Amino acid sequence: MKALFDVLAPEEPDFALASAIDPDRLPAHIAIIMDGNGRWAKRRNLPRVAGHKAGIDPVRITVETCARLGLRALTLYAFSVENWKRPRGEVDMLWRLLRLYLRAELPDMSRNDIRFNAIGRIEALPDFVRGELEETVRATAANRGLELNLAINYGGRAELVDAVKALIEDSRRRDIVIDEEAIASRLYTAGTPDPDLLIRTSGEMRVSNFLLWQIAYSELYVTDTLWPDFSRTDLLRAILDYQKRHRRFGGWGDAAPIESDVALLEVIPTR
Repeated sequence: MKALFDVLAPEEPDFALASAIDPDRLPAHIAIIMDGNGRWAKRRNLPRVAGHKAGIDPVRITVETCARLGLRALTLYAFSVENWKRPRGEVDMLWRLLRLYLRAELPDMSRNDIRFNAIGRIEALPDFVRGELEETVRATAANRGLELNLAINYGGRAELVDAVKALIEDSRRRDIVIDEEAIASRLYTAGTPDPDLLIRTSGEMRVSNFLLWQIAYSELYVTDTLWPDFSRTDLLRAILDYQKRHRRFGGWGDAAPIESDVALLEVIPTR
């Protein structure tokens, strides 16, 4: 986390926010649904592609901040399996913007020890997009800092279908115990801890088919900020909000257990 203070001046508001963060309680993995590019452009009477282009800077800022904080993983929802329904021109422009982003950011990824990964049905992407993704994965494979996962042509249900198919195929070759671990090990994110914090921009209260298995116990943070306006300040506020949560994972957490069934019966009202 010390690396973040290297780029913050004491008089900046972000310096105070960063100072309030407990470095021992940082989320290991943050996932973000980057929503609101189209609405951002519409409010400015601009074409939707202008919103997608404006959304590149928040990606750069968010990746750098997470790397400087020392987080283990960041997963960004860039393109869903449902997004193919959009106009062809918009989709084609998204691919061109992705290629430009990867080429522009590769030097910084290498310098900041960021390991890039693409998750989703990558094989269905246009050849030039798939090639650019694969090249970035290869170029950063030896890095050991932040793991940056870009969810592209991704769907949570599709991921579960692919995991079950892999499980069935593997079971034909050897005996397999079918349990949660078996499924988790065949997800696109196998080997990466589940997200501690899921952030959604634009104020929409839904998870949009994103990491359905992995976010079972994630803390959710929704902001009305549209993605092109998402800043380092917004990210730090989300982390501070996360650190106020008391995570129980279905248990009692720090609550004192009831000592016996008799004690339990005493607190249950009777008619």
